Amino acid sequence: MKNCNSVNTPTEFGLKLNKDHEGKKVDDTLYKQIVGSLMYLTATRPDIMYSVSLISRYMENPTEMHLLAAKRILRYLQGTKEFGLFYKKGEKSDLIGFTDSDYAEDQDDRKSTSSYIFILGSGVVSWSSKKQSIVTLSTTEAEYVAATSYTCQAIWLKRILEELHFKRQEPTAIFCDNNSAIKLSKNPVLHGRSKHIDVKFHFLRDLTKAESTVEVKINLQIDLQSLSNCLRL
Repeated sequence: MKNCNSVNTPTEFGLKLNKDHEGKKVDDTLYKQIVGSLMYLTATRPDIMYSVSLISRYMENPTEMHLLAAKRILRYLQGTKEFGLFYKKGEKSDLIGFTDSDYAEDQDDRKSTSSYIFILGSGVVSWSSKKQSIVTLSTTEAEYVAATSYTCQAIWLKRILEELHFKRQEPTAIFCDNNSAIKLSKNPVLHGRSKHIDVKFHFLRDLTKAESTVEVKINLQIDLQSLSNCLRL
């Protein structure tokens, strides 16, 4: 792959991976080595986090479909060697974050994938892309579960910053693009559309009500250019 042609995205648009029981098997040792190396790279390359999370689900019996998806990430890295994380000295350091979720995109168990990213000043400091542990029944529920995962990480980051003597009085904002999920986080009444959601995910609702740790906001026009600039040297 050293002299491979580069591509602009780590994952092909509209890619649908599954266990592919009928597909041609490939060397699982090679596949695991590639995925393991890519997982190591996600420590400094949040832009490949989702793609690596996706291909890592098929470590047991990889086929050509999965290997091609893994090689595409390598081709993307070939063309983005100059990308990295950059932190400026002396700038205003507000912790902000964004959360999002797809809906039932896993072709095998129909679970959704939660993702979040935190930015401190102009640099990315924390990110994740992980398949949810439950099957959600709507996009609202999927986004709500993703926002709860974000909130747990926000609390941990806030405590780390306090230990570093960086105290913030205002709550950390959750930027979410689903208005229904935001309304659900602020609604203290359990009704037919939400009473089936596991109790642990209503943790977000209590924190939103207290307004001491998180503040849920909607942002339908996220500045993608600003997020992209966080990954460039």
